[in-house]
Amino acid sequence: MKHFYASITLFFLAINLQAQAIYETIDSYKLDGRRELKIQLPRNYDSESERSYPLVIVLDGDYLFEPVAGNIDYQAYWEDIPDCIVVGVKQDATRETDFYYDDTTYFPAKEGADFYEFLSGELIPFIEDKYKVSNFKVIIGHDLGANFINYYLFKDQPLFRAYVSLSPDLAPEMINRLHERLPTVAQETFYYMATADADIRALRTDILECDAKLKTIENSNLNYKFDDFEDANHYSLVGRGIPKALNEIFTLYKPINGKEYKEKILTYEGSPYDYLVKKYENIAYFYGFEKELIENDIRAIAAACKKRDDLESLEKLAKLVKKEFPKSMLSAYYMGMFYEKEGNLKKALLRYKAGLLMEPSQYIDKEIMLEKMYEVQDAMDN
Repeated sequence: MKHFYASITLFFLAINLQAQAIYETIDSYKLDGRRELKIQLPRNYDSESERSYPLVIVLDGDYLFEPVAGNIDYQAYWEDIPDCIVVGVKQDATRETDFYYDDTTYFPAKEGADFYEFLSGELIPFIEDKYKVSNFKVIIGHDLGANFINYYLFKDQPLFRAYVSLSPDLAPEMINRLHERLPTVAQETFYYMATADADIRALRTDILECDAKLKTIENSNLNYKFDDFEDANHYSLVGRGIPKALNEIFTLYKPINGKEYKEKILTYEGSPYDYLVKKYENIAYFYGFEKELIENDIRAIAAACKKRDDLESLEKLAKLVKKEFPKSMLSAYYMGMFYEKEGNLKKALLRYKAGLLMEPSQYIDKEIMLEKMYEVQDAMDN
């Protein structure tokens, strides 16, 4: 167990060396004072770029910010999820009043109402003014904070697209209110909730009841996911729930894997190239930013083109790669692949030769280009 915790500590230490938190304060009219924030920007963040990033708001940022920011930085490094701007709100001295709700209406009141307005009316505009934020916003809460995030669902136009509720301490009537509200959500919304076998008993009872009701909701705009972890308690479930939630929220963004290749691309009614275009259009629509074409997806679509003997689609892919990566060996490699498949071996050989003078990619280097040259030359000689 000691080795496990040591490994976790080293993991987050390594992450934080690459993505240090920025500490800022915001002057709040609603809170009549200042509030401390922790902010993590993407590793490659460029304020001059037109690219925008999903915003992740983390309540109880005193203890919840680091596990969320570390998981986001790690998964984004491997291109499983997009780079995000993560903002943690420190509440160590104010959480009880920040999350206060009226004992009759069970909606935020007094300091709780002020904090509710602070998040929506001050914090988010503050971050949007300073950083490149997309329209896709996520809010994450634990315990009382996990209950509090639900109140933003009751706006006419919900502020967030994704809600991560980790072992929520649900207010009275919240279960019924969620059951009434979520069927009416008009935009695509993600809702994740988690508990564990050793969670606080009273909370777990309510959470399981809530899950049973939410599972009956029929709404194509709602993506609801639930986890009931084994061998975890009220606090340790957080470390397991965060990566699961991120994985579910950004499923559409993920690189093409073997299952998607077999079950969706090879069976797609249109061409493999059309599938790629549609996939990236959906990402832009759902997350509010354009995803850069990645080599993993290029390889998958090229393989599908060859398997389906779709020369037209392969040509379109090669031209797209050439446009997106003009200085990379990728452009030469896939144009060469197209000419080779077309039967124009002379042009294929010229493209592979030209690639030797270009920049290598993640998978394509001079050795691979030389191998292709020798294969084509042997075919020409025979």
